[in-house]
Amino acid sequence: MSRAIFLDRDGVINKDHGYVHQVDDFEYIDGVFESCMSLKQMGYKLVVVTNQSGIARGMYSEDQFHSLTEWMDWNFADKGVELDGIYYCPHHAEQGIGVYKVDCDCRKPKPGMLNDAAKYLSLDLSQSVMVGDKVDDMLAAKAAGVPIRILVRTGKEIVESAEATVILDSIADVPAYLSGL
Repeated sequence: MSRAIFLDRDGVINKDHGYVHQVDDFEYIDGVFESCMSLKQMGYKLVVVTNQSGIARGMYSEDQFHSLTEWMDWNFADKGVELDGIYYCPHHAEQGIGVYKVDCDCRKPKPGMLNDAAKYLSLDLSQSVMVGDKVDDMLAAKAAGVPIRILVRTGKEIVESAEATVILDSIADVPAYLSGL
């Protein structure tokens, strides 16, 4: 069993400009590649877990999401960082259209994406870490049994959350924080 760093996408990996689905709108957070490289060297698997309600709302297609995700994955690979898994939720219980209007188990704050990743990637959730920019990220991690929950300030406005273990400025600060534990 491996330990993992679960990464939300918008607000953690890239700046959240709202429903980001095109390469031209994808702007990386400073230090993301270096931080992810350090986390890999510390023995963590890197797993992206992202809600994508823009798909459910009809703002962009799953194909557009996959194209952008493939481009992002290549960017990480070009920097020498392999992402071990990418999980996404295309649903929204209230705002979804058609087949995407689903009250699913994968949309954070529910833990479905983390649990699926743990199952398929043989992850020990009790040794893993969540890095997110919203309380929903923290709640999903808590529900999945992830003990270290890091809220970063690079995404949504931070609402003080007892669900977070710590609040850091960005993903760039995560390796040093974890090294100090």
